Amino acid sequence: MATMESLIGLVNKIQRACTVLGDYGGEGMSLWEALPSVAVVGGQSSGKSSVLESVVGRDFLPRGSGIVTRRPLVLQLHKLEGGSEYAEFLHAPKKRFSDFAAVRQEISDETDRVTGKSKQISNHPIQLSIYSPHVVNLTLIDLPGLTKVAVEGQPETIVQDIEQMVRSYVEKPNCIILAISPANQDIATSDAIKLAREVDPSGERTFGVLTKLDLMDKGTSAIEVLEGRSYRLQHPWVGIVNRSQADINKNVDMIAARRKEQEYFESSPEYGHLAHKMGAEYLAKLLSQHLEIVIRQRIPSIIALINKTIDELNAELDRIGRPIGSDGGAQLYTILDMCRAFDRVFREHLDGGRAGGHKIYGVFDHQLPAALKKLPLDRHLSPSNVKKVVSEADGYQPHLVAPEQGYRRLIDGSLGYFKGPGEACVDAVHMVLKELVRKSLVETQELKRFPTLQSDIAAAANEALERFRDESRKTVLRLVDQESSYLTVEFFRKLQYEPDKTQDKNADKNPSPQAPNSERYTEVHFKRIGSNVSGYINMVCETLRSSIPKAVVHCQVREARRSLLNYFYAQIGRKEKEQLGKMLDEDPSLMEKRETLAKRLQLYKSARDDIDAVAWK
Repeated sequence: MATMESLIGLVNKIQRACTVLGDYGGEGMSLWEALPSVAVVGGQSSGKSSVLESVVGRDFLPRGSGIVTRRPLVLQLHKLEGGSEYAEFLHAPKKRFSDFAAVRQEISDETDRVTGKSKQISNHPIQLSIYSPHVVNLTLIDLPGLTKVAVEGQPETIVQDIEQMVRSYVEKPNCIILAISPANQDIATSDAIKLAREVDPSGERTFGVLTKLDLMDKGTSAIEVLEGRSYRLQHPWVGIVNRSQADINKNVDMIAARRKEQEYFESSPEYGHLAHKMGAEYLAKLLSQHLEIVIRQRIPSIIALINKTIDELNAELDRIGRPIGSDGGAQLYTILDMCRAFDRVFREHLDGGRAGGHKIYGVFDHQLPAALKKLPLDRHLSPSNVKKVVSEADGYQPHLVAPEQGYRRLIDGSLGYFKGPGEACVDAVHMVLKELVRKSLVETQELKRFPTLQSDIAAAANEALERFRDESRKTVLRLVDQESSYLTVEFFRKLQYEPDKTQDKNADKNPSPQAPNSERYTEVHFKRIGSNVSGYINMVCETLRSSIPKAVVHCQVREARRSLLNYFYAQIGRKEKEQLGKMLDEDPSLMEKRETLAKRLQLYKSARDDIDAVAWK
């Protein structure tokens, strides 16, 4: 099994990488939250800073009145076997600090960079790593001190804001709570213990620290608390003797302060029997040992979380698309692949796999018949207009038997009306196809990352639809013209053998041969002509009602389904690499998202490999 130092050092490394990527919160449990760490919680002036500095053995934290810690400080301690100690900040990775007064100033400056000079707080952590032979491997999170009232310059919500921030850390099941309470105050009023009891009722995650033991009133002691009789925790209480303000002012060495602290406990009549379990040095070792135990227990769940997250990140990268190769062949392949994806979605709309294609049938089944019914054929074939057309067709010579030229002109004029509904049918289908192109572009997930290519495909598809529409319009108009060019004579021949329905029912069924000639210029005669033409036009209407949709489907719908992007393919095949690159000008936000996902994926894979290598060797 791995050593304590290697396990905790690995956790420090992974947590540092998580912080780089901002992967320390959000929906669900992040890797940062799954890794155990120690959160330092306490009220203002409870001695939190002194405890941390005692553990580190260096004076490096900003001091002052009010809220000094306004951002979480993630403090990672790395034990060195030898050499000089130094510190590094995550936001300044290439700079080493050997002067810890400069570390204090940098913490203050970095806090101000985010929160300004005001007394606002921020939940964006500062990451500090300290490398020293005088520390144990440990990760501590210094949180703003709990307060009860807002002072001047602070927002009214500062009390709730700080508590909410602290809770966001200590509520996590893998967080170890280091609850700091001053010994010269009643433990029942401790803000840290109160909060720890709410989030960890069993006390399994809570370590109690009692500070300022040397400042208690004479004749009093904290022995009942330290022995667990006053308030019991699962883990032993640890007493700390902080440096006095005089020691701080004199810059007393922290190592000397540790010795002085140990001497206090060993010589104390109240705490002498607990001296081996007291002091900052013991606290650091206790926390490190417990952290190592917790890490061992959490390894299976951490690995499970990592594997689950890797699968989710791979799925998300597949959804938004993997990076594209820089060579022309890879770019051309990507473009063609995007086109095929769009074409597949477009065909699904036409074939019924997705909604939209049924609207074309609606044009044929409803819109076209309705337009044909509205044609002004009754007005065109009224007796007065028939008389006018027939008379004009006869010219100076009246027709002898049947007004053939009049019939032809009436039929030709009637058929001319069919061109309007035919063209309207073509345009209506064209609009449906354009809308399906638009919907298909939106629904093609692969294209969302390439707005320029998406625009190019839209332009090419709409240009192709325009060509199909023009061909369809020509075909439909040709169908109407064909009906005008050649008339079905059998229809009119049948009329000679059918009884004349316009004659009076009481009239003689065998009229004299002179009757038709006598009626040649009467209203009855022109009504009969109009009725005959109307019957022929109705027959042609039924034919066109079937043939126009066939022509539209053949010229527009079928061609759109079969060769919508053929011309576009021919064009991109002749483009140079630079032109292809411009078409694949990816959406910057998606590029940034992919880059972030790729970094997170690499982090989780590396973490999994590292844990496997360290935990089980």
